[in-house]
Amino acid sequence: MIKKNIFLSIFIILSIFLSNQTVFAEKKLKVVSTVSPITNIVYNIGGNKIALHGIIPEGMDSHTFEPVPSDVKYIAEADLLILNGLNLETPTEKLANARAKRGSMILKLGDNTIAKNEWLFDFSFPEDKGDPNPHLWLNAAYTMKYSELVMDKLIEMNPENREYYKKNTQKFLKKLEQLDKAIFTAVKTIPEKNRKLLTYHDSWAYFAKRYGMKVIGAIQPSGFAEPSAREIAGIIDQLKKESVPAIFGSEVFPSKIEKQIAREVKIKHITTLRDDDLPGKICTKEHTYIGMMLDNMKNMIPALGGNADAFSAIDPSNVIED
Repeated sequence: MIKKNIFLSIFIILSIFLSNQTVFAEKKLKVVSTVSPITNIVYNIGGNKIALHGIIPEGMDSHTFEPVPSDVKYIAEADLLILNGLNLETPTEKLANARAKRGSMILKLGDNTIAKNEWLFDFSFPEDKGDPNPHLWLNAAYTMKYSELVMDKLIEMNPENREYYKKNTQKFLKKLEQLDKAIFTAVKTIPEKNRKLLTYHDSWAYFAKRYGMKVIGAIQPSGFAEPSAREIAGIIDQLKKESVPAIFGSEVFPSKIEKQIAREVKIKHITTLRDDDLPGKICTKEHTYIGMMLDNMKNMIPALGGNADAFSAIDPSNVIED
């Protein structure tokens, strides 16, 4: 009888312990993010202390994405929704405002990184339409700020893991600083007359401003349709006038018109520039924000006559092991 009581007591204690472990595991912050570069940034800060879900599938146009019914569950259960902001994810934000649970929070990274007087407007994002170019994350300095904003919010909501988030952020910032310096170095190897970008989608405005390049236009109009014959003729004239050596297409916005323009002007046509689509397969070391930027630079810099050797020492992998 005594032995039976001892075993029963041990069983009860073990059951309570395992139950508490399950409860503890369920206390992870539920975080929903949007575009894949931001999801990867959040992952590098939050690691295994958060339950992270990115709702915009890779390869999807983030400007026209609207949440599907299966996304509602994630948004409704989220403790924290992390958006780029600057009106990039308006349908997602509206859904969150309507369906989010009591006490949940929304963090808009772009809106907290630059002031309104720093917004950039351009061919794809004209000022008369009111929405600024939202692609801040292609500027590594702004990505550093994004990382700090994510860290601060996670610490605010989950202070018991403060040191974990801080340690991850410090590691990630070190990599971003290395990337930032390498981009400056590589751009300087491009002949000054070639430091011009014409892309399909106008996503490189904040990149160009930081690293001393000039965006001379974009093929895709502000309505996200294909350009008209008149617009194509204008682009061809501009390219001939500017004498740029290459134009850049997009992984997310494939277009036959790019090839037509490149053939007409007799310049290189690079089709693999990415702004929100990570390279490589999931769980490979290249499938990261830094991997995306390295892939972009190794395609962009040589095509414009520069040298990409500055990126050879940068490890694209996450600071947290998958």
